[in-house]
Formats: sequence, structure tokens, C-alpha cells
Amino acid sequence: MTPVNQIEQIKEQLITALEDLQEAFPLSEDVLLVVGTSTSEVIGSHIGSNGSHEVAEAIYDVLFALQENTGVKLAFQCCEHLNRALVLEESVAKEHGYEQVSAIPVRKAGGAMATYAFKKMKHPTLVEDIRADAGIDIGDTLIGMHLKKVAVPIRSRIKSIGEAHFTMAITRPKLIGGIRAVYEKTNEHE
Repeated sequence: MTPVNQIEQIKEQLITALEDLQEAFPLSEDVLLVVGTSTSEVIGSHIGSNGSHEVAEAIYDVLFALQENTGVKLAFQCCEHLNRALVLEESVAKEHGYEQVSAIPVRKAGGAMATYAFKKMKHPTLVEDIRADAGIDIGDTLIGMHLKKVAVPIRSRIKSIGEAHFTMAITRPKLIGGIRAVYEKTNEHE
């Protein structure tokens, strides 16, 4: 069991990090945020070895509050035993045209975070892959495969959530073209 003061610290760290993300990339109902989390790493254990329901609950509560306030859509990455499939609301999967797959995450095959999210969502489903607009990675779960091109790291005041290494990224459209390409609109381009 994770101590209450540690759970509160995890929540505070995540709230601060999400404030930094929101400042760099305003989250809204048009944004899909991928979340990779090793609850084992958060409590100081090796990834995949000691999943924590309490940590998953704390992280989900913070992210659900963010969703309520901004409208951002959430996708929770499963562990490698489900090929890093993602849990999201069925309506989001359909809206984006993501193909659903058949599996239900459990702590030992999916991970504690994805399992918790699957239980808390109204109409959860699993999809094999997505192209998210932004992402957070708690515990080096390797979310990059689920981000749109081009990923841009976002630096936060927070470097870890609990004991887990923490990173964030946003995406931007590709810059295409050669020396004649223009990337910013000006009056002369109207």
C-alpha cells in the first residue's frame, strides 16, 4: 500500500507538469493526449514488476480532472504484453477511425494504469495504435510510437513523478519543401 502523503505528492507533481504542458500546448477537445505510465516505476520498482492500484487511481484522478476542465481526449497505453495497445473511449476511437482490437487489460497484461482506466471509462475500448497530438510518459514506457510526426519534447519543472522518470512531448506539422518553402503566413502571401 502506498502512503497517503506519497499519493498526494504524486498528484501535485503531475498537476504541476500538466500546467507546464498546457502552457506550451493548450489542451482542448481537439487534442488527443497519450499517457504511458509505469506505476511500478512511480513507487521505485522496476517497470512491470509491482503495479499499484493506488498510484493508477491518483494519476487517473488528476488526468480525469484535466479532461473535465479542458475537454482533452485521453488514451492510456498498455504494457508490452498487449503490444502497447491503448485504452480510450469507444467514441474517440470511432471519431478518429481507429480499428478496435479484442483484449481487456489486466494488471499483469496491460498494466495497472491501463487496467484502472479501462474500469473507470464509460465505454472503453482497445485500439492497436493512434496518432496523438501530445503525450506524457511516466516511467519510460516509450509512448513515441503513438505520437504524430513531428514530436517535440516539452521541458517541465517536474523531472519525475514519484520515483519514475518523466517526459512530455507535443507534435507539430512536418515542415516540407526546399529553399522556396514558406512556413509562416504573412500579408504578402494573401
